[in-house]
Amino acid sequence: MIHIEPAVLEDYLVRTRWFAGKGRPFRATRMRSIAALAAPASDIADASEPSVEIFLLTIEYSDPEGGSEIYQVPLASYEEYVEQIGHAFVGAVEHEGGQRYVFDAVHDRKAMALWLGAFVDAEADGDVRIGALVFRRVPGGEALDPALRASPLSGEQSNSSVRFDDTAIMKIFRKVSPGVNPDIEIHEELTRGAAESIAALYGWVEIEVDGEVVQLAMLQEFLRTASDGFELATGSVRTLLADPAQAVADSGGDFAGEATRLGEALAQVHEMLRDRFPSERRGPDATADLARAMNERLDHALGVVPELAAHADRVRAAYEAVAALDGIDVQRVHGDLHLGQTLRTSHGWRIVDFEGEPGRPFAERSLPDSPWRDVAGMLRSFDYAPGVVQLSRTFAGDAAEDEERLRTIRGEEWSRRAREHFLEAYSEAIGAPLLDQAHRRLLDAYVADKAVYEAVYEKRNRPTWVRIPLAALAEIGAAEIGDAAIGDAETGDGTPIPA
Repeated sequence: MIHIEPAVLEDYLVRTRWFAGKGRPFRATRMRSIAALAAPASDIADASEPSVEIFLLTIEYSDPEGGSEIYQVPLASYEEYVEQIGHAFVGAVEHEGGQRYVFDAVHDRKAMALWLGAFVDAEADGDVRIGALVFRRVPGGEALDPALRASPLSGEQSNSSVRFDDTAIMKIFRKVSPGVNPDIEIHEELTRGAAESIAALYGWVEIEVDGEVVQLAMLQEFLRTASDGFELATGSVRTLLADPAQAVADSGGDFAGEATRLGEALAQVHEMLRDRFPSERRGPDATADLARAMNERLDHALGVVPELAAHADRVRAAYEAVAALDGIDVQRVHGDLHLGQTLRTSHGWRIVDFEGEPGRPFAERSLPDSPWRDVAGMLRSFDYAPGVVQLSRTFAGDAAEDEERLRTIRGEEWSRRAREHFLEAYSEAIGAPLLDQAHRRLLDAYVADKAVYEAVYEKRNRPTWVRIPLAALAEIGAAEIGDAAIGDAETGDGTPIPA
């Protein structure tokens, strides 16, 4: 086993996509080895084979918010520097009188083959133990070839994903805590129920730490023909804005049809979640508690994003409208739904990543909630796509002022049509073709709550993008909240979800 000082990881963390503390003062204070994976016995003496260990890294913050987080960091070490994975180099450490070069194991094909091999070994009996690690398989899952080649996926993620050719994809959870991860829990139930609108779960990895189970990774079906939903949406917007003289419905950049199919897919997932997990009708105490929680999140957000103060009063008014409702229907939901959590395949839309909001404890993410939270997240994401395209300034040349104004109008039109078609399809699929006042109030409040959440996310991770959620809240505050949630081409409300 190698010894590595926690501080060695600090420079590497800020270069990763999955570390959530970028932009905050932090220190790495503890590096704890919890497990090791070994190469086959015939390769142990081969210096070209990695030594692989899984560490839990404790991060402590020194800003007013304070607190700490625990991250999973699997590391592969070699006797010699490996140029091919130099981008994942963490540092060099002294070991048994010599030196070893340490890399993030997620980027190491040889290291990831050890995870795959363990899942293959678990197929016969349903699970296999390697030291303290337990690899579990879902009955009936696809048989895996141990020769599949691993390659890490890129993109904005709070975790790390590794693809095994065109067969499977493994998500390695980065920020971990004791308990059952909702992503595994929900995917297992939906897989057993043969849900069509998800990627099937093949298995997961867990370990007991200090008497509590910690789930470290999950293995799923790889959707060969899948395209990222957010990338499809922004591509649609770019197509539209390349020729803004056309109305959205007459252009090749209309997303209304895809939004309709996505609304239907979400309704199917919600129905199965309602069937396989507890659901109930709660009374006025629940709506008061919901409004209180939303207000508390706004209070916290104001300390991170002072610009929110200009919108706080009218956002709180939306929350108080929820507090006045006489009840709410709750069930298990996705909890962090946006276009980046969807995949478009040749067989239709698939909804992925049921982990919930990464910043919340598992116990909170697993609580029943209103399905309108998921609906609100998607409505906001449809507004976010045009905002991202406009910020990226992908159009050549300096456009005239009137052309820029036309592009803004077309972006708002694109968003409005997508929202309307999505909401209409979802509502019809659940048997509620028209939103009643109670549903409208819930949806309005969830839209505002998500915008506040996103303002904090952008401030910490992509500060130049914070203008998008702030613009959304400005428009919500300038109109009746109900109009803002569904969308109005004149107000151009933007409601973001990060990819």
